[in-house]
Amino acid sequence: MVRSDSPPVSWIKTPLIESANLSQAAGCRIFLKLENLQPSGSFKIRGIGNLLRYHIDNHDTPHITHFYCSSGGNAGLACVTAARALNRRATVVVPLSTKADMIAKIKTAGAHEVIQIGKNWHEADTYLRETLLAKDEAGVYVPPFDHPEIWNGNSSLIDEVGQQLQEQGEDGADVVVCSVGGGGLLSGLLQGLGRLDWGKHCKVLALETQGADSLHQSLLREEVVTLPSITSIATTLGATRVAQTAFDLARKFEVKSAVLSDAEAAMGCWRLADDERIIVEPACGVNAAVCYGGRLKKLLPDLIPESKVVIVVCGGSSVGLSTLMEYRAKYGWVEQEMIQDPEVPSTLSAPNGANGHSHTNGHPK
Repeated sequence: MVRSDSPPVSWIKTPLIESANLSQAAGCRIFLKLENLQPSGSFKIRGIGNLLRYHIDNHDTPHITHFYCSSGGNAGLACVTAARALNRRATVVVPLSTKADMIAKIKTAGAHEVIQIGKNWHEADTYLRETLLAKDEAGVYVPPFDHPEIWNGNSSLIDEVGQQLQEQGEDGADVVVCSVGGGGLLSGLLQGLGRLDWGKHCKVLALETQGADSLHQSLLREEVVTLPSITSIATTLGATRVAQTAFDLARKFEVKSAVLSDAEAAMGCWRLADDERIIVEPACGVNAAVCYGGRLKKLLPDLIPESKVVIVVCGGSSVGLSTLMEYRAKYGWVEQEMIQDPEVPSTLSAPNGANGHSHTNGHPK
C-alpha cells in the first residue's frame, strides 16, 4: 500500500470523449479514453508509475533507488518518464528488434542508460536480471505488466471513467474495450470495475491480433499457454505468455475474447487517424477497428444504439506518419471486404472505401 505522504503520481487524468464518427460507424455510443495523451504516450505510466512510487515508499535506500526495466518500448518509456518525474534513475534494456526511433525516444525521455541486447524480450530481460541487477544493490526490477502494484495503478483508469461519465450525466458504461498483451491493463480494468456498482454489470471485450493472442489461446485451452513466438505486427502486444492473474480474472469476469488480423488492426490505425486525428500503433488500432464494418455488433449482438461503449485508446509510441502510410499501402485491401457507411468520414478517405480507389497491394490472394 502506498502511504499518504508518497511522491506525487506521474500520470495524468486523461479526457473521455464521445466520438460522433466512431459512434456512427459502430451503431452505438462510442466513448474514447485518451491514454495516448499520457506523458509517456501510453497507459503504461499508470501501472509502472504506481509501482515506482511503491518501491520508493518501501525500499531500504529510497533516495538512491535505480530502476531497471526490460521492454520493447512503451513500458521502458513509461519507466523512464515516471522515474524522471520522481527524480530517480532508470536503465532500460531493449531487444535487438527495437527500432532506432523508439530507442531515441527512451533516451530523450531521460534514461540513465539504454542497452540493446538479445533476440527477444526474454533474452533482454535475462541480461537485465542476471547481469545488471546483480551488480547494483540499489537496483529495483520493474516488470512491464506482471505485478499487483501495476494492476492497482492501471485500475485508476476505470475510476476516472466512472467519474467522467457521471460528470457527463451518464450512469456508467455497458462495455469496456481494451487490447491485451501481457494482461497488465486488463487486470487493472477488471479490478477497477469490480469496485463499482455499474462495473459489476459491464461487459469487457479483450482484443488481440493473430500471432499475439496468448490470452485467447489460453482461454480456449482453459490454462495459461506459451506461444512459440510473436508473429503479429502488433509487437507491443508481444507477450508470449499472458499473466496468470489476467487469465484468472478474465475467466472470473467472463471476458469476451476476440482476435483480429494485422490488416484489421492497421485499418483501425488509419481510420482513427482520419476520423479523430489520432495516430496510434496496431496494438491500439485493434480497439478502434471493431467499430468499423459491423465488427462490434457481430461480437456483441445485444448492443443497441443507446449502449455506451468505452474504448481504451491505450496509445503507444512505436508508429509515426510514414508507418501509417505504409500500413495503408500494404493492407488497404481490407476495406474491400468491409460494410461501408458513407456517412462515416473515414469511409470517404479509405484506401479502398467509398471513394472507389482500388489498391490491392498486400492482399493474400
